[in-house]
Amino acid sequence: MSLKNIIVGQSGGPTAVINASLCGVVRESLSRKGDIGKVYGMIHGVEGFLEGRYMDLGEELGSKELDLLRVTPAAYLGSCRYKLPEDMSSEVYPQLFAKLEEMDIGYFFYIGGNDSMDTVSKLSRYGKQNQSRIRFVGIPKTIDNDLVLTDHTPGFGSAARYAASAVREIVLDSSVYQQKSVTIIELMGRHTGWLTAASVLARKYKGDNPALVYLPEHPFSMEGFARDVERELGRRRSVVVCVSEGIADKEGRFICEYGQRDLLSCMGKEALADPGAGGEAGLDQFGHKMLAGCGKVLERFIKENFGVKVRSVELNVGQRCCGMLASLTDVQEAEKAGRAGVDFALKGENGVMVAFSRKGNGEFYELEYSAVDVGKVCNREKKVPKTWILEGGNDVGEEYAEYALPLIQGAVSPPMEDGIPRYLYRKQIFPDGV
Repeated sequence: MSLKNIIVGQSGGPTAVINASLCGVVRESLSRKGDIGKVYGMIHGVEGFLEGRYMDLGEELGSKELDLLRVTPAAYLGSCRYKLPEDMSSEVYPQLFAKLEEMDIGYFFYIGGNDSMDTVSKLSRYGKQNQSRIRFVGIPKTIDNDLVLTDHTPGFGSAARYAASAVREIVLDSSVYQQKSVTIIELMGRHTGWLTAASVLARKYKGDNPALVYLPEHPFSMEGFARDVERELGRRRSVVVCVSEGIADKEGRFICEYGQRDLLSCMGKEALADPGAGGEAGLDQFGHKMLAGCGKVLERFIKENFGVKVRSVELNVGQRCCGMLASLTDVQEAEKAGRAGVDFALKGENGVMVAFSRKGNGEFYELEYSAVDVGKVCNREKKVPKTWILEGGNDVGEEYAEYALPLIQGAVSPPMEDGIPRYLYRKQIFPDGV
């Protein structure tokens, strides 16, 4: 009987270490020559694969290329945000499985976050219903760190390291002038504040900036925010505030959707003319609101009510694409997650996600890898524990630092070329350059 082939894809937002997981899958697969045949990669995930786009990774990636891939940020294979139908009778499923069977695929690996685990869950359920022998395994990835049943996710440690480093530098920059000022830093995080909370790691001593930190796990109040800022301006010249893009009020309305009328209302003021009432954030392919801009809303609020110098900074995609500040711990764990996924599949696991279990902290920190039911992971969110958020919702306790510090340790040194990092680029193998 011929050896079964594997196929691997990447999905959702990239991270600094998603390619380390891909490297782990490829390296482990190539080392199992007695169990695995060819190693294929989907170009642009399931969406691209349905269009016939894939490549032979065993032919494209030698030892040197894999070493470079391991420290290359973004998604080497390209990504997608494609939602498989809820209806298992959709023609998409037999079409996709026919392609897999035609290529003699025995093992399917998908590297991604919550929506990607939803894809793994649906494919494994369809396969079981139709007596397919293909095994489906999810490899976790997300800077949001919001997957359940795992201590943390690959990508988060590097993003947290970047966020803490950037915030520390902004804090230093904001402190050089004598006049009173407020600097608002907006970080990624739709419904969870794991990444924004990393800003507290930037503090050099107790009471240092950032003075205020707001997460989506706690309702945000403009009135409370005003009181917090007023108090901090009485204590220091420079006030640095860190906020998640997804902070929302007690009614669940995102602050980024506030208009001028809302801001005036918060301070008990009336508009002389209609200044606009704000709007609704747009939706992505999965129905999630596309959030950004709460920093600008808060900047306008401070400017109109405090009369001090104010600016907002959106860290944006640097949080997920900065390879130069990647955590070595994160890279190593991401690669091991890819290797573990292959090992689990060869041992018969199907419809699972690779999960992390922590043993110890500090110098005694280590991980164990296990396979958990992917159906119990997808479409759920792990939030920052409420007990870690201080009363008033404007700061994070010491428990967070104890949790996060082991994940940001160690530096990665990618090879340099003409003074900038040299990364691995995928050859463009299609005429239209996709």
